[in-house]
Amino acid sequence: MSVASHIKKSISSWKGVFSFKALPLSKRKIIFYVEDGGYWNFFKDIFQALRDNFNQEIIYVTSSDDDPILIKPPSGISSFFIGSGVARTFFFAGLEANVLIMTMPDLQTFNIKRSPYPVKYVYLHHSIVSTHMIYRQEAFDHFDSILCVGPHHIAEIKARENLYNLPSKELIPHGYGKLDVLISNYHKGTRKKNSNKLPQVIIAPSWGDNGLLELFSDEVVGSLLKENCNVVVRPHPRTLFLNPDLQFHLLDTFGNNKNFQLDLESNSIDSFFNSDIMISDWSGAALEFAFGLEKPVIFVDVPKKILNSKYQELDIEPLEVKIRDQIGIILSTEEISEIGRYVKKIDKLKNDWQKNLAEVRNQWVFNIGSSGLVAANFIMSCIKEKDKI
Repeated sequence: MSVASHIKKSISSWKGVFSFKALPLSKRKIIFYVEDGGYWNFFKDIFQALRDNFNQEIIYVTSSDDDPILIKPPSGISSFFIGSGVARTFFFAGLEANVLIMTMPDLQTFNIKRSPYPVKYVYLHHSIVSTHMIYRQEAFDHFDSILCVGPHHIAEIKARENLYNLPSKELIPHGYGKLDVLISNYHKGTRKKNSNKLPQVIIAPSWGDNGLLELFSDEVVGSLLKENCNVVVRPHPRTLFLNPDLQFHLLDTFGNNKNFQLDLESNSIDSFFNSDIMISDWSGAALEFAFGLEKPVIFVDVPKKILNSKYQELDIEPLEVKIRDQIGIILSTEEISEIGRYVKKIDKLKNDWQKNLAEVRNQWVFNIGSSGLVAANFIMSCIKEKDKI
């Protein structure tokens, strides 16, 4: 980013902060904060339930200056850009509002602090995975309420509170809005048929030094193309940020193969719908694919992604570890050259996975199909409590 662009963005973020502060307190009942436009998918069904069932307007605050909701907000939303620098820190430090809902963990740990005013901080999960291995140890400690995807989140948060003698949080059996959207759209017939009868495989791993693409991109893609699979590589945005040359390497190496596609639209669901099998590592996208579309996953057994070295103190196996062999198969790194053969084998049996995947999903996800209304009811109950004070 040029110096001029940086200055322009900084000025815009401060304008957004002061425009928000000019609002009367009566207009600041419900605030959604998102790091970028892609997180809107996790808030959308909650907003729609608030609008349709309670005629409730919301404030939408974003750190992305090209956020679609910032550019063209739906009716019922007032949107503000606050950037991700000093203006954002200032915004949070003096926030006056009833309820703030956010998908960013680590409140109070870094530069995003709780306000001295009586704001209710609600965490909305943007992944189905467990809370205690791939997140930092104190990631959720400073929220007042957690909208939990499933029973695993409730058990993990309670276990941590008991172990470290932490204040109890409100743990709401919520569900997962993105999953509801996936299921709804998929069963409406959104999926397109492949133009040929080759199995289509989407590679959607996590990011980091031990990520699948960081370690074995050529081996995995090469093996799949050798077995005449259609291959869609969908890198995690953080992978592209930390390793921008990867996309050019993949295009240089495989771009001339008609069965290869590089999908850089991380928020698009078309490549999900059109694929028969996912290949992943420890990514939460694998659970979304398996639970939302009832399709199997091949997990390449790279080292675990661990941000909390003390996660084993809870004595709870993380969900993303526990259910791997229930929603797909696990492949050792020594077998990567054979991954194309495994795809062909699992593709022949993929219809047999459907019932089992639905059963596992129903065990681990609350309120399938109605999570937005559940969250909206909870948020409105918070507003009523505040109004009584």
